[in-house]
Amino acid sequence: MNQDREEESREALERVRRDSETVGTSSLARAARRTGDHFAGRDAIGEAEGGGTDPIELWGRRIGRAISVVVAAGLVWWLGFQLGWW
Repeated sequence: MNQDREEESREALERVRRDSETVGTSSLARAARRTGDHFAGRDAIGEAEGGGTDPIELWGRRIGRAISVVVAAGLVWWLGFQLGWW
């Protein structure tokens, strides 16, 4: 009987937590965290044989992803210049 009440209380608290969470804020925070993890190379951790991470591969991913952001920003600037936006 006591265990049933505890389970019911946990479910009620979980519902309150879930319902009080703002959908836009939580999805935005989740997307920002995933983007940060992607550019930091955290998605490469543990992919090597035996669960280890090759430091050279990790830094290679980080550098490559940083270069891709710079190139994408340059392309956006070039497109804006060609279209006369600035």
